[in-house]
Amino acid sequence: MLITDVINALNKFYFNLSKDPNSRDHSWEHCYLEFYKAKTQDIDDILVDYLCLHLAFYLASWGMYRGSSFLLLKDYKVHKEAVYKLLDKRYSPLWAISCIDLKSKYKNLLEDLVKELRSIYRDIRSSIKSNVSSCVSDILITKILIGTLGCVPAYDSYFSKGVKYTEVTTGTFSIKSLEQLIEFYLKYEQEFEKEKHKMEIGKIEYPEMKLLDMAFWQMGYTLTEDIRA
Repeated sequence: MLITDVINALNKFYFNLSKDPNSRDHSWEHCYLEFYKAKTQDIDDILVDYLCLHLAFYLASWGMYRGSSFLLLKDYKVHKEAVYKLLDKRYSPLWAISCIDLKSKYKNLLEDLVKELRSIYRDIRSSIKSNVSSCVSDILITKILIGTLGCVPAYDSYFSKGVKYTEVTTGTFSIKSLEQLIEFYLKYEQEFEKEKHKMEIGKIEYPEMKLLDMAFWQMGYTLTEDIRA
């Protein structure tokens, strides 16, 4: 049964995370928790600088500073404008948003934030690589969003492979893809909620989108490892 496989994958990911206190996957926890705590703090340059450092290390840990990445050519402070945007009160409804709220109320708000972040990082990329496309990848945008607000999964190669294999949704980030993913979560909400209460960081439960991210990432990773074997 599909949901059984998904829940098993979710638990496998969390088990592997839990048994290693220094796993790179904890980088998400560190970054997300600091942004979450920032909701109740006064926003100033000192706090933003601190959050930029967390965001940069988390992104590096999650593979966004390797190879030909334009971020590799900048220091952590390059995220300052994006961090201020993420902390904008206008976008506060997106913090750890539930699937039902994203579906019913805030899809347009998410689209606006995605556009803002694309614009910020497009300008940074263009300033470095003016002779190439200034397109900013869905992987970067979604990794930023899950690492800070926890409002979408990270559409990287493993996650995309997992959702395409199960035919839950497409492997390309879009509102339509998220809607299909949300429908899957709501269909099996009881099963997910049972696992959600076991998973927390600093007494804060993992967001629903993080559960989906872990489950389908693990499925995509396992599929890749099976092929390599």
